[in-house]
Amino acid sequence: MRALAASTLIRATARGLFITLSVIFFTRSVGLSATEVGLGLTLAALAALFVNVPAGHVADLIGPRRVTFVTGLARAVVLLGYLLVHDFVGFLIVAVVVTTLEAASQTGNSALIAGAVPREDQVRSRAILRAVTNVGWAFGAAAAGIALSIDDRRAYVAMIWLCAVLTVLASLLVLRVPAVPGRPHEGEGPRFIALRDRPYLTLTILNGLLCLHYGLINVVVPLWVVQNTSAPAWVVAAMLVLNATTVALLQVRFSRGAEDILTAARMQRTASYLLLGACVLYALSAGPTAWVAVGVLLIGAIVHVAGEMLQAAGSWSISVDLAPSHAQGQYQGLFGMGFGASNMIAPALLTAVVLGLGQVGWLLVGLVFIAVGALTPVAVRWAQRSRPLVADAQILPASSA
Repeated sequence: MRALAASTLIRATARGLFITLSVIFFTRSVGLSATEVGLGLTLAALAALFVNVPAGHVADLIGPRRVTFVTGLARAVVLLGYLLVHDFVGFLIVAVVVTTLEAASQTGNSALIAGAVPREDQVRSRAILRAVTNVGWAFGAAAAGIALSIDDRRAYVAMIWLCAVLTVLASLLVLRVPAVPGRPHEGEGPRFIALRDRPYLTLTILNGLLCLHYGLINVVVPLWVVQNTSAPAWVVAAMLVLNATTVALLQVRFSRGAEDILTAARMQRTASYLLLGACVLYALSAGPTAWVAVGVLLIGAIVHVAGEMLQAAGSWSISVDLAPSHAQGQYQGLFGMGFGASNMIAPALLTAVVLGLGQVGWLLVGLVFIAVGALTPVAVRWAQRSRPLVADAQILPASSA
């Protein structure tokens, strides 16, 4: 667990560093427009969605530690390709390769955790790793602030080199995690059984819809504060710091009990109530005086992060416990696709709904969360009933699948 935590901390630091400075680097140093950067990153994220399940399948065959290590090293090398970029085409090529390698590495890492950590310790371990991730993001953002304050290409280049070095170090630390043996495919059944598992697919979609809340706090709320409230802009930073700090301090506590899958499903449902409450509070922040708006927004952020922590805890148990042990890689890859798709569509979709419809838009988003929360326990029970069939899928003839 210590090696996993150390690797996660360093990887998150590199990720937080790159994300914080990347857009400024691409626009000011490389010379791309904001539209080109946004389009390139969106296309790269779309390409990465199709890597998750195949990468997970490879992790099942040869072992997830090997996949995590190799793709991590490759990503570190390709990351330096950004330093050679001078136009949109070059940027797009590097972005697609970097993002797909990152998706493959994350899938391998999820499968490694699922295989190396005992089932009874999965939720607590993932809660600890999520807290560590938030700390790493904070470290990375702080380091990026140095380059942003200098605002010089040499500073940006140095930070990208630092990202690459940290990524290599994180990959090397993975080798200290006990190896999970690969399991060669046997029989004539379908290779990608996760894609045929309708209950698990349903839960992947439902969790992806709940994960839209990340787009709210990262994209929609800042725009809402600036355009629709009288609150000062600094409250956005205060809300993000509050979110990150709360997750780092309380995620483990909020994850207690999620080891039981039905409890995990109910936690997802409770999270949906809290997310609805956050949406209502955000909507109510429009209209009051500045300091009242600040208070409402901060209360909304507290309710939001409580829902976020419950949603995350519930998702870990659902994603691991409902996946057959011989196919954890492709199942974790599939579940990760839901999260990736959510991150890709959330900014445009939620901005259009909330900023286009105002307070009614907030209510509609909240009602979607409620509907998803209500369906999750139903889908979990459906998945539980189907598990023997899923376990047998690998040895069924292809015509029977």
